[in-house]
Amino acid sequence: MNEIKVLWVDDEIDLLKPHILFLEKKNYKVTTAQSGTEALEEIEKDAFDIVFLDENMPGLTGLETLSEIKEQQANLPVVMITKSEEEYIMEEAIGNKIADYLIKPVNPNQILLSLKKNLDHSRLVSEKTTSNYQQEFRKIAMDMSMINTWEGWVELYQKLVYWELELEGIEDSSMFEILESQKTEANTQFCKFVDKNYPGWFDDDEDDAPVMSHTLFRDKVMPELEDKKPTLLVVVDNLRYDQWKAFEPFLASSYKKKSEDMFCSILPTATQYARNAIFSGLMPSEMEKLHPDLWLNDTDEGGKNMKEEEFMEAQLKRFGLQLDWSYHKISSLKQGKKLAENFKSHKDEDLTVVVYNFVDMLSHSKTEMEVIKELASTDKSYRSLTQSWFKNSPLMDIIQQASQLGFKLIITTDHGTINVKNPSKVIGDKNTSLNLRYKTGKSLTYEDKDVLAAKNPKSIYLPTINMSSSFIFAKGDLFFAYPNNYNHYVGYYRNTYQHGGVSLEEMVIPFSVLTPK
Repeated sequence: MNEIKVLWVDDEIDLLKPHILFLEKKNYKVTTAQSGTEALEEIEKDAFDIVFLDENMPGLTGLETLSEIKEQQANLPVVMITKSEEEYIMEEAIGNKIADYLIKPVNPNQILLSLKKNLDHSRLVSEKTTSNYQQEFRKIAMDMSMINTWEGWVELYQKLVYWELELEGIEDSSMFEILESQKTEANTQFCKFVDKNYPGWFDDDEDDAPVMSHTLFRDKVMPELEDKKPTLLVVVDNLRYDQWKAFEPFLASSYKKKSEDMFCSILPTATQYARNAIFSGLMPSEMEKLHPDLWLNDTDEGGKNMKEEEFMEAQLKRFGLQLDWSYHKISSLKQGKKLAENFKSHKDEDLTVVVYNFVDMLSHSKTEMEVIKELASTDKSYRSLTQSWFKNSPLMDIIQQASQLGFKLIITTDHGTINVKNPSKVIGDKNTSLNLRYKTGKSLTYEDKDVLAAKNPKSIYLPTINMSSSFIFAKGDLFFAYPNNYNHYVGYYRNTYQHGGVSLEEMVIPFSVLTPK
């Protein structure tokens, strides 16, 4: 450990000699000052790591000295020590951003604890976190090879995200690299699990099937409407579990969590399939059959998510639900502000549905705009960007208003997204779909090891555009690239966020219910 320099300011410094000797034995270098003026002179001469400052001194008081120190060195930690417990002194000191507050008489261990808390905190947390993850790493690795249920994969993915959020604040990059490789291995095993089990989840007698996009409203949303409390259902497009965990703390002032579950996005994990399935309560081939006027296939012209309100209306009718409800799709800041301004007009509704497209726009613009590409080059920065947006968005305003009006809040998404790293060559005809993580068309040529293939789309309730149509889904962090102009294409899309394929990030997605405080 480098020598840590402490400045201790007290007009009765001689009485603190035992404390100073105690710290020097612990390898802290202590400089003393007997007045505020003397302390300011010392700070100009030397670079200190921390200051212990007595409040009650003749001449410049502790609070006055504190203000002067902060003017000169805003980031220098100052620990205020005082005989008085008067509230105004504490408030003044805290307002000036003190690092800690101790009441006299102080003992040496209190001082040592304050030093460790303020100077060694990040190192101690980092060491403890690293050590804890190293122990957990072995357990995760063992569990991974034995998981054979959806619930098991949910638990493992939640653990991986927990450690990702814990490790992102530490300086040991090697730990993060180990976690990244563990996530890659988890996705490899998860793809095998999906390949083996996904088709069976549609059998009527399948007890192990998870809640999926098309059963979400029936199994999760409808039970929450039974208590007749007004409910705000927010579907944030393209929201991963780790991003949800990053902005969840901002809701703490207005909402408390009632429950948090994870459900399974259908394949393809793409908006036109997964989100329409949520609003219709149907799988894509059923939508095509029952609502040919509302469903559009990949090859059809026009927006593929323009009929969610109509799908929702049909679903409510099918379940015999008589609700006063409204639907709002927000695709721009202007639309978000307008809903925030008028939100009170929805206070008597049973259900207010808001689809918020921001995260989807962010991930798509990341492929188009170099600035966004730089700002969101890693999962950590992508989370940070989402967090920053949410904190300052009209959505936050809408949610705070909803809390004041007594709305229950449900936050969920349609699918997640993954940072794609490695290309996989695919060849198709001119009618092949354009998505980078799934392809549908006839006569597809691809690398077998890189994909989950559905040669009979009807078996997983996907539309068959023509007799020989099939679907392929990219595994893990792969993305599809055509052989012509291959290098340019790969360079352009590598390290961008995409969805449509098979990964924990895209398929294991959050559903949270919160109640107003």
